[in-house]
Amino acid sequence: MMQPGRRSFLAGSLLLSTLALARRRTRVFTLYTFGDSVLDCGVYNARGVTPGGLLVHNRDDLFPDFRGQDLQSRSAATLVHRAQDGATVDNLAAQLSGLPRGEGAALVSVGGNDLLRGLMTDRGPGFDAFERKLTTFLEALPVRPVLLANVYDPTVGNDAANFTALPLKVARDSHRRMNERLAKVAARHGTLVDLHAHFLTGDASWFTSTIEPSLRGASEVRRCYWAALPSSLTGK
Repeated sequence: MMQPGRRSFLAGSLLLSTLALARRRTRVFTLYTFGDSVLDCGVYNARGVTPGGLLVHNRDDLFPDFRGQDLQSRSAATLVHRAQDGATVDNLAAQLSGLPRGEGAALVSVGGNDLLRGLMTDRGPGFDAFERKLTTFLEALPVRPVLLANVYDPTVGNDAANFTALPLKVARDSHRRMNERLAKVAARHGTLVDLHAHFLTGDASWFTSTIEPSLRGASEVRRCYWAALPSSLTGK
């Protein structure tokens, strides 16, 4: 016959194991966003929708084709939104300030504003500095995996829609160089999200204010990040 003390010990062990399993099952997945208005585009649509918000919890009323394709359909999930409209690579470090820790993934979009604020006409040193600063940010970022987007083309490849006031070849070459740098950094620190290729399949309805994601554009940004999230996170 089992002694009372032995029964109590086994019951206590079972309870602790059950509680530990319950904690693992209720662990909240945290999605972090960093960078610019590609991820912080809620002010550019009447619904306040952002790609990170859609990834955590889809708006089934707006995007029924994504019903069930969000993190909360897999498990408990939350969003820590640090991306800020207008940000450049110089603003990324500040977005880490007071960052709450959690188990999750980091979405990063940067480079478009850097091009518009000088790198379009840079012949080399500026791109080198951009790469160094982005690398420093990612090395300090305490979240993995990292999904780093490249820069889309708001003209969707239409040369007549050049909005930069620069010769087309200069604008195109600088855009290409930016995306080459982003791909290089992504290969070392995470996964590249190819917004550029996907947005070339779109049209003007994906944009607003010339360069910003519209409501449809926010969903298309979400589509690209969702495809890049590891299967172990999405349950696909």
